[in-house]
Amino acid sequence: MATATTGRPKARKWQRETRLGLVRRARQINRILAETYPDAHAELNFSNPFQLLIATVLSAQTTDKRVNLTTPALFARYPTPDDLAAANPDEVEDLLKPTGFYRAKSKAIIGLSAAIRDRFGGEVPGRLTDLDSLPGVGRKTANVVLGNAFGVPGITVDTHFQRLSRRFGWTTQTDPDKIERDVGSLFPKSDWTLLSHHLIWHGRRICHARRPACGACSVAALCPSFGIGPVDPAAARKLVKPGPFS
Repeated sequence: MATATTGRPKARKWQRETRLGLVRRARQINRILAETYPDAHAELNFSNPFQLLIATVLSAQTTDKRVNLTTPALFARYPTPDDLAAANPDEVEDLLKPTGFYRAKSKAIIGLSAAIRDRFGGEVPGRLTDLDSLPGVGRKTANVVLGNAFGVPGITVDTHFQRLSRRFGWTTQTDPDKIERDVGSLFPKSDWTLLSHHLIWHGRRICHARRPACGACSVAALCPSFGIGPVDPAAARKLVKPGPFS
C-alpha cells in the first residue's frame, strides 16, 4: 500500500528476502506475466533464421513495426545471404531509408551476409559462439536468433529487459552480460526465451521507462518498485500502450 505522503509503497518483506524467496518471487512474476501475455512472441516478422537475424540488426534505434514494414521488400529482392552479400549498397540503402541510419545499416547487413556466405557456407549458424563472432552481431542479437529461430533457450537483454529485471529486484547490474547471468540463475533454461518475451512485452505496454503504469500492473503486488509510476488505476490505465508493436 502506498503512503499518503510519498505515493510509494511501504517496505515489503522481499526487501530482505532470502535467495530461495527471490527465486520463488521471480518465478511467480513470470507465471503471472505468462497469463497476462499468453501470446507473447518475437514482434519482428520472419520466416527463417537469416530473416530474423537481419531484422534484429535493423531494429536498432527504430521500432519493430518500422522494420516489419521495410523487410518484405528487402527479403523479396535479397532472399539469401549470398544475394545480400553481392547487393549494390546504394540499392540496399534505398530500401532501408525508413529505418534510419540506413547507410550504416546497409553496410552492416551486407558485411554480415558476406561473413555468413564465406565462413558458414551461406547458412546462419545455430551456435552462440558462431553467431557472436559475426560482424555486428552481439550476444543479445544472437540470443534472439537462437531462441526464436532455432529453439535454443536464450535471454534477450534489451533495454526493456534490463529495466524490468532491476525494478523487480532480480539484479543490480547494469552490464548486459552480468544481467543475463543473474537473471538466468533464477530460472530453468527452458523458461529463458519466453521469459524474455514476457518482460519485453510488459516493458513496452506497462512498465515504461519514464512513467510506468503501476496501478495497471498485473505483478504490482510482487514488485519492489511499485509506486515509481501512478498507482491510481484510472491514471495508470491512461499510460497503458496496448500494442501490438509488430
